[in-house]
Amino acid sequence: MRTLRNEANSGPRRLLDESPQDEKKRLRKVAIATIVGTTVEWYDFYLYATMASIVFGTIFFPAGDSQVNTLSAFATFAVGFIARPIGGIVFGHLGDRLGRKKVLVITFALMGISTFCIGFLPTYANIGAWAPILLVILRVFQGMGAGAEYASAAVNSYEHAQEGRRGRQGAWPALGLNIGLVLSSATIFLLTLRGDEFLLSGGWRIPFIISILLVGIGMWIRSSLPESPEFEQKVENKVETEEKAPPKFFDVFIHHWRPLLVVFIIAIGYNALSYIFKTFSLAYLDEFQGVSANVTSGAVMVAGMVAIVTVPAFGELCDKFGSKTVIMAGGALSAVFAFMFLALLQESSTFMVYLAIAIGTGVLAPMMFSAQGSFLSRQFPPESRSAGVGTAREIGTAVAGGLAPLGALSLVVSSPSNSTTGVGWVLVIAGVLVAVGALFDQGRRYSTERN
Repeated sequence: MRTLRNEANSGPRRLLDESPQDEKKRLRKVAIATIVGTTVEWYDFYLYATMASIVFGTIFFPAGDSQVNTLSAFATFAVGFIARPIGGIVFGHLGDRLGRKKVLVITFALMGISTFCIGFLPTYANIGAWAPILLVILRVFQGMGAGAEYASAAVNSYEHAQEGRRGRQGAWPALGLNIGLVLSSATIFLLTLRGDEFLLSGGWRIPFIISILLVGIGMWIRSSLPESPEFEQKVENKVETEEKAPPKFFDVFIHHWRPLLVVFIIAIGYNALSYIFKTFSLAYLDEFQGVSANVTSGAVMVAGMVAIVTVPAFGELCDKFGSKTVIMAGGALSAVFAFMFLALLQESSTFMVYLAIAIGTGVLAPMMFSAQGSFLSRQFPPESRSAGVGTAREIGTAVAGGLAPLGALSLVVSSPSNSTTGVGWVLVIAGVLVAVGALFDQGRRYSTERN
């Protein structure tokens, strides 16, 4: 068993037999594995979200009212979020028992293969009601894998992080998220250069099928990923003290309910904001403003490019001012921007659409998400960290991520004038939840990181 060096009260970060060059090599492997893994995760999830907004209502459901079919497609999108807590709870617990690396490999394979198989599904015209049933089944498996991915990746990055750089290194999953966003939206942008007809006639399958290439690369990289130093220290301590009993499944609910509540509240607020910014907006623009898929996917692609720049900057700000401060600022600014965002969408010009989505998805959402890697991880001790983050975050994600865009679209559909006022207040409340949730930070006892 390798021995680790203790740093202040924050836990071990460097192996005693590890040279500075070896440490740099280890951190480089962790960075690449984290970024590639979350890139594929969010490529898959955003790809599904976009196709649900534009294509799935037409090809997986019987011909009828286009608004009803779009809502049905969004319901299948919400199913993935219902499955996410199952993955977060089960694989989070396994991450605390078996190690972060093993779980990262398992969940990555589950998520990637499910996405690949979606590309081969028959349509409603081919097999009738079996088409949406099979789509939902694959969506459940995709959601379970994605539900475990973030917690495992964020916790692993945090536990490998150098002292004073946890904000930057904790932002690695957020960087992967936005690279995945750029890849998925760029793919759709290219496929819709001549209009939406190519997608509807079968072109939608291409990005799902080619995702297997990313999965293969990710599996190869993750197979060489080093285990978390803090997890190894936990195993060593158990051996030295002859403590044989692994963490029990319900321990995190009994002993760490306060940090669970903090993470849950932040996850609800953040995901409501994020998925209205980048998912509801696409369906609203397509259904009510007549904006083409090429314009909306181009806007998301540009927003992702903006976020690739802003994420590292927000990671730096976390190390300078504290992840708590950055999350609170992101929630407050999102609440202020809420009605402005919707007003820009209603203009429906290409420039205004690009501007709205660039601010919401390229600046505000990354501001909150970049800080979550370090903030959420430090809410829990190492022995319950993966289960704690995975459980609370994914339950919150299921509540808000799946229901917020569906609920927002329902508010617009049910309004006689298709008003977005109700959606604006949902955004305001979500921003306030993020800011208030961060006030109750529980991480002081487990980390010396700046608040």
